[in-house]
Amino acid sequence: MKLCTLVSGSSGNSTYISDGTTSVLVDAGLTGKRIEEELSSIGVSAKELSAVFVTHEHNDHITSVGVIARRYGIPVYANRGTMKYLDAAGMLNRIMPENLIVFENNKSFLCGTMTVKAFPIPHDATDPVGYRFTSGGVSVAVSTDIGEITDDIREGTKGCAAVVLEANHDIEMLKTGPYPYPLKKRILGRYGHLSNVSSADYACELAEEGTETIILGHLSKENNLPELAFETVTKELKKRGLLEKCSVMLAPRYSHGELIVC
Repeated sequence: MKLCTLVSGSSGNSTYISDGTTSVLVDAGLTGKRIEEELSSIGVSAKELSAVFVTHEHNDHITSVGVIARRYGIPVYANRGTMKYLDAAGMLNRIMPENLIVFENNKSFLCGTMTVKAFPIPHDATDPVGYRFTSGGVSVAVSTDIGEITDDIREGTKGCAAVVLEANHDIEMLKTGPYPYPLKKRILGRYGHLSNVSSADYACELAEEGTETIILGHLSKENNLPELAFETVTKELKKRGLLEKCSVMLAPRYSHGELIVC
């Protein structure tokens, strides 16, 4: 399995996942041109894409979903609530009905040679999900935009070789930062975003269950620092004697990260 965060953050989100036969995007929160450029920079042609999966309808996740699907004639996968939003927003125009694939949360299904499971996540969207992809006995997962860790997230991510995990904000930076109080309250709430501390705590759970690589994603530009997120998570892993079992990486805000092979 190969995984690469093309970009991750409030300016856009997209992750590339492939088992060598089936290649997909999780979200397309950049322009179609940018996605093509980011893929090309890791040696991948956008023509190889088999599908695009949508986590939820916020703009930083769906900018070019319709563009990518139309340009390459590939299916869009989303649950019913998210697909309904995309359709109402006019993003699915001129996409063949057979290329609009609606799934049920927490039920596994096939996309080419990969088994996929979407699991509910707590976020302020219609019906947001994370994804677990499995091929050849190896699983990887994407789980960002989460207000808190739930049993659904645990079931969806534990045992994965690699996990893209949110580390959105440093709590003190957020509290003392420039955001208005209602927005701070939203981010800190159970349907908001995961803090560095909460991410560190769950990273330890993942490491104990065998996860070898954690990619910290969706870092806030205003309320976090990459070095602070990295330090918070690695420090907790080291404290619990888990750092040798699990490596930590940072998903980039503006350009592609490292292509990980599991």
